Amino acid sequence: MDWRCDTVLEGMPDASLPVVLTESPRVVVTGCAGFIGSHLCEALLALGCEVTGIDCVTDYYDTSLKRENLATFCDHPRMTFLERDINDVDAVELLAGARAVFHLAAQAGVRASWGGQFGDYLDRNVQATQRLLEACKDPSVAEGLVRFVYSSSSSIYGDRTDLPVSEAALPQPFSPYGVTKLAAEHLCVLYGANFGVPTSSLRYFTVYGPRQRPDMAFRKFLEAALDGKPWLVYGDGSQTRDFTFVADAVRANLLAVGAPHPWAVYNVGGGACITLTEALEMMRDYLGEEAPDLVPTIDYQNRVEGDVRDTWADPSHIHDELGYKAAVPFAEGLRREVAWVVARRRARG
Repeated sequence: MDWRCDTVLEGMPDASLPVVLTESPRVVVTGCAGFIGSHLCEALLALGCEVTGIDCVTDYYDTSLKRENLATFCDHPRMTFLERDINDVDAVELLAGARAVFHLAAQAGVRASWGGQFGDYLDRNVQATQRLLEACKDPSVAEGLVRFVYSSSSSIYGDRTDLPVSEAALPQPFSPYGVTKLAAEHLCVLYGANFGVPTSSLRYFTVYGPRQRPDMAFRKFLEAALDGKPWLVYGDGSQTRDFTFVADAVRANLLAVGAPHPWAVYNVGGGACITLTEALEMMRDYLGEEAPDLVPTIDYQNRVEGDVRDTWADPSHIHDELGYKAAVPFAEGLRREVAWVVARRRARG
């Protein structure tokens, strides 16, 4: 039933990987129990790395789902898991001796970032990032560190019409979540420029695939269909997204370790601009193959504050500097997510 992200390495020869990742280094992954982080851990272990993962397993969504993610690799002999909050640990001790740090831990969600929860976003997206970057200045960390790879978001661009958008565009976040991701990204640039901390920031465009968070659109649609509930669409369905399969997001992390400049910012997209209506039509077809009796209806709702209408990444910068190109076509990636969600539900009765 499960889908292992070590398949991201298939068709990716050693020559295309940063040299440090082929030398069985010690690396740190924050947010290792999450959607992208768990897949990244599997890929790093498949490469032979010694992985230290940290995750505070918050209850933003059902913690049992994070335990499921961890169960796929947590017992690996080269994996060390710490269930801790980054803001509570000795960050220097955590990072000392690491050749690469992949910082994916964050308080997720655009819609939840308004109102009283904003403090969580400041603590987990901004403060935690600053603590890690400050630790990277310490000689015990700086001596061996090749790259600090930060997981940013396309949310920093806001609601735009100048698409596809390049990294040179002026950031205009459209939600508090986007503001905190941009603030942490700026910290990465500042620590790179002022203290020589080598950083790469990856602006993900709508990552999807097996183990997707339950609050994300495709997972919500699929679970609703299996429960016999309608699909709630916020807007008219004509909004577009550049959907990025999780294996491609993992590949971007690996390649970002070899970035050629002291600091860098990269778009990570899936290579196509798809309307939500098109995506739902494909999802309905794939669901029909897996469960022929399911014919979900659509219930259109008003657009939600903070949701942007369209996203689309200009991929030229990351392609030119790192050799990244999305490898999984949208139709294939969506089929894999549908199959994973249906198989998971069947396995649980």
